[in-house]
Amino acid sequence: MLMTKLLANILGQIIVLFAQLLTAVRPLWRGARPENKTRIYCGNHTSNGDFVLIWTALPPHIRRMTRPVAASDYWLTTKVRSFVIKYVFRAVLVDRNPETRTDDPIAMMAEATDQGGSLIIFPEGKRNMGDDILLPLKTGIYHLASKRPNLEFVPVWISNLNRAMPKGEIIPLPLLCSVSFGTPIQIKEGEGKEEFLERVRNGMLAIATDLGESND
Repeated sequence: MLMTKLLANILGQIIVLFAQLLTAVRPLWRGARPENKTRIYCGNHTSNGDFVLIWTALPPHIRRMTRPVAASDYWLTTKVRSFVIKYVFRAVLVDRNPETRTDDPIAMMAEATDQGGSLIIFPEGKRNMGDDILLPLKTGIYHLASKRPNLEFVPVWISNLNRAMPKGEIIPLPLLCSVSFGTPIQIKEGEGKEEFLERVRNGMLAIATDLGESND
């Protein structure tokens, strides 16, 4: 177990260095400060490398407590992927297929936050490959917020990674990328699903607009 932890730490440092060298990723704390508290980072999703870039952009002491939510049906297909996602990123692995799912994803995420972990989530639910800058948000973050109303949901906007790592590519192109963190959002008492999702969506789009990227 000690060797597994040591190897995971080394691989984690290599992944961070690799991401920094290829993208020169800049963390932009626009509405939030990098605080050591449990948060849900809600990012736009255009590339397979999205959660790696958010993870890399976080300060080391926050990165250590932050776990991506990832699809088990993708990440557990090979031994290498399985090791990286389980031991380097310590991801919360969820089954995207309701028919084969045995665990409640919302309960799994809530339990992870109860243990002091922050999460990286992509509330669009899938990669955005269309012309719309942001797809409608899925209801999962609302259900998580309802279960844990004290959680902060931080809108996050990733810029340029879809061009640095186009679909089908394994090795990213060397392009400058940024990860912008917006103003944290908490669910209000009695707040409905549509209102909460709209506030999170607007928080994400506000960053894109400030960066000159929004087409809404």
